[in-house]
Amino acid sequence: MWKIHNKLLIYLLWIMEIRLVSSFTSAMLCGRIPGLTQAQRQLCSEMPDALIALGEGQQLGAHECQHQFRGHRWNCSEVWQRNVFAHVIPIASREAAYTYAIASAGAAYAVTAACARGNISMCGCDVRHKTSPPEPWKWGGCSADVEFGMRYTRKFMDARELERDSRTLMNLHNNRVGRTLVKKLLRTDCKCHGVSGSCVMKTCWKSLPPFRLVGEKLMQKYHKAKTVQAVRGKRGLRLVLSRKKHIMAAAQKPALVWPKRLELVFLEASPNYCERSIQTGTLGTGGRPCSRSGHGPQSCDLLCCGRGHNTQHIRRSRQCRCQFHWCCQVECEMCDESYEEFTCK
Repeated sequence: MWKIHNKLLIYLLWIMEIRLVSSFTSAMLCGRIPGLTQAQRQLCSEMPDALIALGEGQQLGAHECQHQFRGHRWNCSEVWQRNVFAHVIPIASREAAYTYAIASAGAAYAVTAACARGNISMCGCDVRHKTSPPEPWKWGGCSADVEFGMRYTRKFMDARELERDSRTLMNLHNNRVGRTLVKKLLRTDCKCHGVSGSCVMKTCWKSLPPFRLVGEKLMQKYHKAKTVQAVRGKRGLRLVLSRKKHIMAAAQKPALVWPKRLELVFLEASPNYCERSIQTGTLGTGGRPCSRSGHGPQSCDLLCCGRGHNTQHIRRSRQCRCQFHWCCQVECEMCDESYEEFTCK
């Protein structure tokens, strides 16, 4: 986890430096950030304050990815370690679909939040709610300008997709899923107005949901992700579902079925992630703590990939039976406890 923090800290320090200097110097400093395409460097120099939010969004996505996969064989620990804004996970797997979606969602979320705080000069609150809804409430407050967040995120995140191949189409699709989900999960918050809290009138605005909810919804989509393949047609290369094929009555040929706009897609089956591999982006499961009595993905049977586990007997002392004495002292006893810790071989 520290490696991700350290890497992102360096990027954020660079970006903060960019924000404090002239546009000419900011273009030079944007050129120093590794992993950016030419289009991304241009966006950086034009709006350096937005890049600060993007860096925060990448950190948000990295933390959420590690939380959601904390008990799985692949635990998202090797993602975003080389270049924060560059490509992640070379294999076009189900896990890659999630990482692109959560990174895009984190970016859109952070940029939208920065707009509401006034940290980005080109945006602010969403003031497009012109018409008043029926009584007894009206639009007010500071609604999240998620449209700006989605638009800027699309420009920046999609700009790294330079190849027009099946993997590019997969990445672009999952990027869109992530940022669109943030918009779908916007909440309507309201504040009452009236004498003694009578709520004669309510002022309401759109606000961002907890990002944990975004991560959980994407995790549900991860489990239901669809395998796709690229086909070439009149409009160029497109993704179609590779497993669901329908027979057309007239031509007796398989009909092409497009993936839905809000479902994650992937091209390749996932490896087992049992052994350390740079190609698959995993450290393996050796040394990972596991649960001997559990039955989920963190159970020793599944997490250790049949290699077995080590058992370590641990004994430690800790403070217990603490009491508060007036005034003002807390006295505790020292209690010995012993437990077993299990780690994969």
